[in-house]
Parts: sequence; structure tokens; C-alpha cells
Amino acid sequence: MDEPLTDSNYLILLALLEPKHGYAIMKQITEITEGRVSIGPASMYTILKKLLKSEFIALEQDDDRKKVYLITESGIEKLEEEVERRRLFYLAGESLLSERKGGANENRK
Repeated sequence: MDEPLTDSNYLILLALLEPKHGYAIMKQITEITEGRVSIGPASMYTILKKLLKSEFIALEQDDDRKKVYLITESGIEKLEEEVERRRLFYLAGESLLSERKGGANENRK
């Protein structure tokens, strides 16, 4: 998985910096996004399977009742790359919008 992470993959990896089961992952994503993003169970478990296959996460506990997932070292490396990629996008957007606002004020004079 060399391509950039989707928002859902990114948020799930962030949530798994501490071991969690499925419901706790969904709950934390809703909390860290201040309710702006929620991931349903079907989508989340599909993504978890892909993240397991890519070895970005691992099963820490697997009993009959619940599975507990945790990010791996390669998952942390991917998350760090993604944070940097998103930071660059954020900075570019902030800079260009700031220039535009400055230019808009210049045009009003």
C-alpha cells in the first residue's frame, strides 16, 4: 500500500495508537473529528481487513467476543508519512488562501 491513505484509513490508524476493539475505534474517530466523521461497522471492518493485510495493524487479542487491534511499526511509519503529506497540503492551502485574502483586500482599495 504505497498510495496515500484514505481519510478513513488515516483515522483508524490514529485511533489504533492505543489497542482498541471495533466499537472503541468508531467511537474515538467520532470524538477526534468532533462528530464530523463517523465510520460504520461494515466500512470499518473492510478497512481493518485491508490494514491487516498491509501489515499496518495487527490483532493484539482475538477471542470469541471481540478482536483488539493495534498499529504496527510499519503502520506508524505510514502514519508519520501521511501526517507530513497532509501537513504540506494544509500549509499550501493556508498560504494560498491567505494570499487570496490579501489580494482581495488590495483589489478593494
